[in-house]
Amino acid sequence: MNSKNSLTSGNPVSTLVKFALPFLLACFLQTFYGMVDMFAAGRYNGSETTAAVSIGSQIMHMITVMIVGFTMGITVMTGRAFGEKNNRKAAFTAGASAFYYMTASVAASVILFLLASPLAGIMQTPEPAFAETVKYLRVCLLGIPFITGYNIISSIFRGAGDSKRPMMFVAAACTVNIALDFIFVGGMKLGAFGAALATVSGQLVSVVYAFVYLVRKGAGVKITREHFRPDSEKFRPVFKVGFPVAMQDGLIQVAFIIITVIANRRGLTAATAVGIVERLIGFMFLVPSAMLSALSAITAQNMGAGNRERAGLTLRYGLIITSVYGIICCICNQIIPESFIGIFTKDADVLAAGCEYMKSYAFDCIFAGMHFCFSGYFCGDQKSHISFIHNIISIITVRIPGAYLASVWYADTLWPMGLAAPLGSLLSALICTGFYFWYRNKERQLS
Repeated sequence: MNSKNSLTSGNPVSTLVKFALPFLLACFLQTFYGMVDMFAAGRYNGSETTAAVSIGSQIMHMITVMIVGFTMGITVMTGRAFGEKNNRKAAFTAGASAFYYMTASVAASVILFLLASPLAGIMQTPEPAFAETVKYLRVCLLGIPFITGYNIISSIFRGAGDSKRPMMFVAAACTVNIALDFIFVGGMKLGAFGAALATVSGQLVSVVYAFVYLVRKGAGVKITREHFRPDSEKFRPVFKVGFPVAMQDGLIQVAFIIITVIANRRGLTAATAVGIVERLIGFMFLVPSAMLSALSAITAQNMGAGNRERAGLTLRYGLIITSVYGIICCICNQIIPESFIGIFTKDADVLAAGCEYMKSYAFDCIFAGMHFCFSGYFCGDQKSHISFIHNIISIITVRIPGAYLASVWYADTLWPMGLAAPLGSLLSALICTGFYFWYRNKERQLS
């Protein structure tokens, strides 16, 4: 592994920030080109196409975050191997994981392609947008192997301590996607099909670019054809880390969809307001998401190097950074929420409802940042099941029932409904804190 990408030495704060920033930019670019799809659909087509892209994007986002979860195991296990300075182990772990995940992605792509119509039905797609939604889904679902390939290669680079290369791969996809959106959707009037074709084309360019770079220059270690082969012994720990993360992320997306349905039952104004706030919160969560990824890789390398104290110190700095960031976001949204909500709507009723919802939801920026940091640390320490546990408990006991009860008991305001998310995150943060100190005490007793 190139020493300049090592995450086991140097100033912990500098290492954390330098690793997190490229990942943050990569997340921003992914979010941005997703919004361009919506913009192009809305500008050049009718509401049916816009609805088709919106609904189809929700399904694809759920699939994507689960793929990211599965490949998190590659980041962790290759990171530990790099920390141990065992490049051979890192190469065979990455190759075996690529073999199994790419095989599974092809099978999933075919099966889900055949299920595109039932998936659109499950989402309660309006009849006028149904055909367009199915077209959009079928094209995007064929791109699952490209999404998987990109995330596998990016995970290898991040495990090696390099978050800049994945950012470059995303930038390539973003550029192609945006250009083709205006050609296919704007110029050729292909509607939702054109938007999907632009997205998949960008993904294809990204994964080809990433693969060529990996083969020619490596990712801290040279990975060749001999490494891409089935090896259950190498793959098992990768899956053990990635599976709970994938299930957790998938269930979180299900929870968001359920909350959206609850809002939809309250009428168009509430549904629109909640949708706008969810999009804004997604932007604000890019920083905690970057910290989660950074802490996973940093913790993995340091655990592999036997440097547990440095991993714990980096976690503490991550908690400080995300807490300060979350407090700033929360304060801004208490003082000037209309400045953010107003970007997406000029409807006075939607603006008022959105400001109510945002003022209470904004507290989630503080508490979510905390449990994101802990989740990254636990994943890097091969304890990803803890992330699964605290998120499931939060979803089942607070987030969904809290949103539902608030919508029933307080039908005239969205403010109480917005509290469900931060209260759920607070519970997650408390559970994570408890697990962290329990494991620390256990380790001290054994030492």
